[in-house]
Amino acid sequence: MAASRAAGVVAHTVVEELTGPVPPLITQFVERMVGETRPVGVLFYGSLVRAVTKGDASADTLSEGVLDFYVIVERQADWPRGWLARMANALLPPNVEYHEQHVDGRTLRAKVAILSLAQFRRLTRPESRDTTIWSRFSQPVRLVWVRDADAADDILRCVIRAVGTAARWAAELGPKQAAPEQYWEALFRKTYAVELRVEKSGRSRNLLEGEEGRFARLLTASWVAGGVEASVLPDGKIAPEIPAAERAVALRRWAMLGRLGRPLNVARLVKAAFTFAGGARYLVWKIQRHSGVIVPLTPFAERHPILCAPAVLWRLARAGVFSRTS
Repeated sequence: MAASRAAGVVAHTVVEELTGPVPPLITQFVERMVGETRPVGVLFYGSLVRAVTKGDASADTLSEGVLDFYVIVERQADWPRGWLARMANALLPPNVEYHEQHVDGRTLRAKVAILSLAQFRRLTRPESRDTTIWSRFSQPVRLVWVRDADAADDILRCVIRAVGTAARWAAELGPKQAAPEQYWEALFRKTYAVELRVEKSGRSRNLLEGEEGRFARLLTASWVAGGVEASVLPDGKIAPEIPAAERAVALRRWAMLGRLGRPLNVARLVKAAFTFAGGARYLVWKIQRHSGVIVPLTPFAERHPILCAPAVLWRLARAGVFSRTS
């Protein structure tokens, strides 16, 4: 009975997040991006979701940042791109694309990752050898486009599974007793290390800022739903009852994930050099934003960014970008 109630708490929390409102600019962007295609759904995640939750997502904020979306498809062919990109996405998901649109006089930009529903299911399971998806979707997300009610249920189950997987790892890898947010901070630090992500000190703490109650609620409810007993100590700390043998197995598994994660993410970076649709436009925008240098982008350069990279680097060097000290 307790496990059922706890599972209900997790499901209710995730449903409220998925169905939370987003600014009309985002809705319009996604509807144009989807167009005539029929994916399973589109999930909005990342720092701008946190801004939306806090009420800080003004039109200026949205146009100055980069929106982050995951498009979930039934089949790889359901999202328009070449056969090589579809094959790469099937073998080493996800592929990433850059999209840019003018909406209500604003230029909005987005990084768009593509996963099949089968991949989404597999990559949110505790047995997954890839930490990227379940760790990302244990954080707040919005379902900003969905095909139908059945598709919404499929996505909901995947997100709930991601939360449960993350909570289980937090118990097995975290301290023996601590405040709830400390389990999440420790977990996110570990996933950053596995994914080769270079993050500023305190980044894992920033992910929880303003959402401490949400993370604490999901942690303890997921533990109960998953059969993990936990004690609440007088000082407010919690202590999951993880047998020493189970903890030792988890540590060995995590070490293996670390060894696999590094080559996996290097392979993704190499793949992105050939499959990041719109990547040249994204890079040009980033260069202009951070250096003020405008890099002309010809149609040839957009189609062949690797071939044209030496010319771009030479132009930046001539502009003094690499010699600037501030």
